[in-house]
Amino acid sequence: MDPKRFGKVLDAKLTTIKDIAKKAGVSITTVSRALNGYDDVSEKTRRRIREIAEELNYSPNAVARSLVSRKTRTIGLIISDINRAGAKDAFAFEVLCGINDRAGELNYDLLLFSTSPKKQVEKSYKDLCRERKVEGAILSGLRLDDPYLREVIEQDAFPCVLIDIPVTGETVGHVTSDNRNGAMLAVRYLLDNGHRRIAMINGHDQAHVSRERLEGYREALEKHGLSFDPELVFDGGFTEEGGAEAAYQILLRHPDVTAIFCASDLMALGAIRALERMECKVPEDISIVGFDDINIASYCCPKLTTIRQDKYELGYQAAQLLIDMLENRTKNRKILLTNRLIERESVRRIG
Repeated sequence: MDPKRFGKVLDAKLTTIKDIAKKAGVSITTVSRALNGYDDVSEKTRRRIREIAEELNYSPNAVARSLVSRKTRTIGLIISDINRAGAKDAFAFEVLCGINDRAGELNYDLLLFSTSPKKQVEKSYKDLCRERKVEGAILSGLRLDDPYLREVIEQDAFPCVLIDIPVTGETVGHVTSDNRNGAMLAVRYLLDNGHRRIAMINGHDQAHVSRERLEGYREALEKHGLSFDPELVFDGGFTEEGGAEAAYQILLRHPDVTAIFCASDLMALGAIRALERMECKVPEDISIVGFDDINIASYCCPKLTTIRQDKYELGYQAAQLLIDMLENRTKNRKILLTNRLIERESVRRIG
C-alpha cells in the first residue's frame, strides 16, 4: 500500500466527531446533529462541519451513515393494549413471529411498541416513528376510534401497514384475513348440520373484524332463507369472560338456540365454560364454532371446531408489504388471506 494512502487511512480511523467539534468551534452534540441530518442546525454550520469532516478524512460508521441517509433499516410493530388476558390466544405473538422472521430475512431490525388510546393522544404516530428512528411501522390491534388510525388516514405520515383494517393510501397498506367469508364458512357449516336458531357472540363494534364477521353471519343466514335477528347477537369483547357472560345471556333469553358462532376462539372457550356451569353440554345440547384456531382450541374438551386464520402469515406478509413500500418495489397496498374450516368435536348434527 502507498505510504501516503496508508497514512490517510490511519487518520480516518483516528478522526472522531470530537476532533471535528474542536476545529469547528462547536459542541460535539452540534456536530452529531449536523452529520445526522437534523434540521435544527443552520445550513451554514452544517456545511462548515461537513467540510471539516472531509478535510480530516472522517468516515462515519454504518449507524451514522444510516442516520444521514434516513435509512435505518428498522421497522416498528405497534400493538394496541397488550395485556395478560390475551396471552392465552397468542394471536399477537404469532403475528410478531411472522413479522420478525420476514424482517430478519430482508436484513431489517424490528422494534416493538405497546400503545393505548391514551398514549396515542400523548404522542402521535409520526412523532413516535421519528423519535425511535423507524422508517415505517406495522399497526396491529387498533380500534376504529383510535387516534393513530385517524392520523394515518388523514395525514401523510410515516409509511405503515395495518393488520385487519382495510385502509389504503399512498403511505398506507393493509393485510387482512377474509373475515366475512370465514364467518360465512362457520355459519354455513352449522346450517349444513341442521341448525336454524344460531346465535352469535361478536367482539365489539370498534373492531373492523367484528363488523366483517357479523356481515358474514348475516349473509350466510339470508342466503339460506333465514332472517337476521339482531336479538341473537351479543358482544363478548374478545375475552373469555365476555364470551362466558354472552353465552349465559343467550341461554337465558333464547333457550331455543341450538348453536352459537363465536367471533374468536377465546370467547368460544368462555362460552363452553359457562354452558358447562349451566349443565348444558357441548355439543349434545348446543353446538359451538369459533374463529382463529388458537393452539388451545385443539386441546380443550370438546375440541373446538373453528375457522383457521394464519396468524403467522398475517405478520409475514405485513412485513413484506411494508418493506416493499419502503423500497418502492410495489404499488400494491393490500393483501387478503384466505381462511378454512377446521372440523373437530364441538358441533352436532341435528334434525
